[in-house]
Amino acid sequence: MKSPRNLVGLKQFQVNERRRQLLQLDMMIADFDRMAGELEFQINAEEMKTGIIDINHFAYPTFAKAARQRRENLKNSQSDLLQQRATAESLLIEAEADLSRAEMLESRDSKGHGVSIENRSTMTS
Repeated sequence: MKSPRNLVGLKQFQVNERRRQLLQLDMMIADFDRMAGELEFQINAEEMKTGIIDINHFAYPTFAKAARQRRENLKNSQSDLLQQRATAESLLIEAEADLSRAEMLESRDSKGHGVSIENRSTMTS
C-alpha cells in the first residue's frame, strides 16, 4: 500500500487534473458559443444584403446556408461538451472526496505515529 503522504499527493494531483479538464471544457464551450454568435451575425448580414430570409428559397445565399450548417454543428458540439462537463464535474467531486479521505487517513496515521513514539519512550524508561 502507498504511504499516506504519497497517497495525498496523488489524490491532490488527480483533483488538480480534474479542475484543469473542467476549466478547459468551460473555455471550449464559451468559444463555441462565441463562434455561433459570430456566425449568426454573418447570417443575418447576408440575409439583409440579399433581402431573402426564406432558407427554402431557390436564391437563398449559399454562404448563409453554409454558415447555418456550421452554426448547427457548433451547437451540437457544444451540447456534447456540456454532457462531458457534467461528467467531469462529477469526477471532480469524487476526486475531492477521495482527497479528503486520504488527508484524514494521513492525519490519523501521523497522530498514531506520535502516540507510538511516546509509548515506546515511556516503556524504555
